[in-house]
Amino acid sequence: MLDKRKFYINGEWVAPLVANDLEVLNPATEKPVAVISMGSAGDIDRAVAAAKKAFATYGRTTTEERLALLEKLLEIYKRRYEEMAQTITLELGAPLSMSREQQADVGVGHLQGFIDALKRLHTREVLPNGDVMLREPVGVCGLITPWNWPINQIALKVVPALATGSTCVLKPSEFTPLNAMLYAEMVHEAGFPPGAFNLVNGDGLNVGAALSKHKDVDMMSFTGSTRAGIAVSKDAAETVKRVTLELGGKSPNIVFEDADLEDRVAGSVLECFNNSGQSCDAPTRLLVQKSVYDKAVEIATRVGKEAKVGNPAEEGSHIGPLVSDVQFGRVQALIEAGIAEGARVLVGGAGKPEGFETGYFVKPTIFADVNNTMRIAREEVFGPVLAIMPFETEEEAIEIANDTNYGLAAYVQTGDPKRAERVASRLRAGMVHINGGPHRYGSPFGGYKQSGNGREGGMFGLEDFLEVKTVHRPDAA
Repeated sequence: MLDKRKFYINGEWVAPLVANDLEVLNPATEKPVAVISMGSAGDIDRAVAAAKKAFATYGRTTTEERLALLEKLLEIYKRRYEEMAQTITLELGAPLSMSREQQADVGVGHLQGFIDALKRLHTREVLPNGDVMLREPVGVCGLITPWNWPINQIALKVVPALATGSTCVLKPSEFTPLNAMLYAEMVHEAGFPPGAFNLVNGDGLNVGAALSKHKDVDMMSFTGSTRAGIAVSKDAAETVKRVTLELGGKSPNIVFEDADLEDRVAGSVLECFNNSGQSCDAPTRLLVQKSVYDKAVEIATRVGKEAKVGNPAEEGSHIGPLVSDVQFGRVQALIEAGIAEGARVLVGGAGKPEGFETGYFVKPTIFADVNNTMRIAREEVFGPVLAIMPFETEEEAIEIANDTNYGLAAYVQTGDPKRAERVASRLRAGMVHINGGPHRYGSPFGGYKQSGNGREGGMFGLEDFLEVKTVHRPDAA
């Protein structure tokens, strides 16, 4: 078992102020694979002090100096790529092929996207009226990241902070801390100055709150549940610090009668099941036009029955376990609620798949005849659970799609390009995917309504970590 009980503060691995061990479990075996320390407010004080001290000099580095550090980090990450993929599989339960192709890949893609954006960034600009506008680093940043796409969110927060000249303290999820600690090793090897990046493990109630409330933290960037995001916002409000949030989702996926049903319904099912359904932007509400509803249900049923769960340590396209016993219980409760509320079970259902009694495995589940008042249509399940519901007209589809507290992503499947653009313009979501269009590195990621505020990735991600200063000169000519 790995001993990972130290924190990375001021360029060194240091012991916590108070011993408080937590075992990290492999979700496929339910057995411990590592032990970490759960931090305290005192540990956060140490990390923030290091970040504040480092900002005095790191905040004045040139873009060229920071680009050189980021390029070195990219080189190191690529060299240790397989190690990262294996680590994520071990602690998250993502199947190895998926870890290699998706989970670890984001660490390369987002970093390259930020490098490209930083090269285009203008930190000094003369306005049409002659005044000068400067873009400067925001300061000390508190970063709280989730377990479901761990390196994705670490890269989307740590990299823009360091790229802009800010310093940071990272609190990763206590369910998946090992990839974050591996990333800290890479940052250290790249040569970032002591205190520019710091890492403290712990829970949200203690360590996360201490970070959000800290008077010397200038900005909080949080990804996680809407409930926790509200708590971060309230804690941060005491010191009026900047807050960016990437929260939950209940993404609608509208399938019109002129779509390529075989391709788009099958692809939609697989997209919903990807990462064991543990994605905030997963297309979990499949809205199908009534004229092709029965056909879509038939395709979804076939694809759903073909989906397999399996050992995440093995290569393949199977589905792994959920991350924890707590998450397993939440998903089971919502599956049971769907059944109780009268939704028709096409595939799966409650309980564990046969042969997988050990581990937090769930049955890939598809419900039909769902309406938008059911819990499985309104609450974020965060498991491989798809809800299919009918609609008649384009107007009704838009109404159902927007009838949610969330607004992270939306999906449109149609053979009519004009309809695709028309519907996309009316969906209240931060991202719209048309006919399987993927999210690309460098594009902004974020949502409307209770899915959060701010945008991550590329130039938009850099701007979240920048302050704007106007210099009014006596002669603006």
